[in-house]
Amino acid sequence: MKVWIDIVNAPHVWFFKNIIKYLEDQGEQVFITARKFGDVHQLLDLFEIPYTSVGSHGATLEQKLLRSTERVYNLSKIIEQEKPDVAVSKHSIELPRVSFGLKIPSVFVLDNEHAIAANRLTLPLCNKIVVPRAMSVWDVLKIGADPNSLVRYNGTSEVIHFEDFQYNPAIFRDLGLNLEHDKTILMRPEPALASYLDADCHESVLSPIVEQLEDYANILIIPRFKEQQEIFRDYENVTIIKPPVDTFSLMKKCDLVIGAGGTMNREAALLGTPVISCYPGKLLAVDGFYIEKGLMKRSQDINEVVDLSLELMMGGISQKQIKTDNLFQIMIDNIYGVLES
Repeated sequence: MKVWIDIVNAPHVWFFKNIIKYLEDQGEQVFITARKFGDVHQLLDLFEIPYTSVGSHGATLEQKLLRSTERVYNLSKIIEQEKPDVAVSKHSIELPRVSFGLKIPSVFVLDNEHAIAANRLTLPLCNKIVVPRAMSVWDVLKIGADPNSLVRYNGTSEVIHFEDFQYNPAIFRDLGLNLEHDKTILMRPEPALASYLDADCHESVLSPIVEQLEDYANILIIPRFKEQQEIFRDYENVTIIKPPVDTFSLMKKCDLVIGAGGTMNREAALLGTPVISCYPGKLLAVDGFYIEKGLMKRSQDINEVVDLSLELMMGGISQKQIKTDNLFQIMIDNIYGVLES
């Protein structure tokens, strides 16, 4: 069997890396395409995963449309030559369109019900859609997905990221961090380039939070792109962390994570680190899952975030265990199973 996997965002490398290894160990051929965006290429290189770079991400609506159109065109030519048996992606706009056009069965991983434009372009074309039970079925079906395509599981996609994780308690030392305070906060800015979020690349909801907390804790920030790095460059007690690094050990070592995005917040929750989401968009069902379990706090009010931060750093939260399904096995079963359905 030949499997085509399209990787379009950095967290997707973590999601697919062990799936790729498993398939290759089973003697399957795996063909990887990757969009140039954020740290995608760097992470693939770090894990020594061969890939074909195809296309990039746009900043404006016009750029997004043009570059996605170019990417569909270029992928169509490449995939017609490669002739895979099955196509797999997580929120790739282009893979479902190419695989549908070339009659290649596809498996699609979904965890954002508010990415309406992207979902309309993809979900109706997919043979299997792997979706968390926390997400309303109606939010998927109203976009045009076939109800028979849904594969529901308990948990979120991040559970698969920790298949082979080994904690490095010396991560601060290994990164050469010179820390002034006893407490350390890791922050991640919002995904300002995403089509589903109306945000400015040159501003961040984290800025006023940093201003109020930098006297209480060391602040580490992992920006998504250069413009966000510039936002925090002049703060005295802020260290910019440039990926790729062992972010899982970094999150586990820190006393608190404050995120204006999604993936890193959910990873921190799974690692047992106190986490506050200040994501500026609508609450995602997958975030609500962790909030309901008591593993994540959420607020868009600056003063409330600051107060919660001080409270959590002083007292912490009790680490809770949550039961999730074996998403890794679900993915493997559906990659093989989609050929038979």
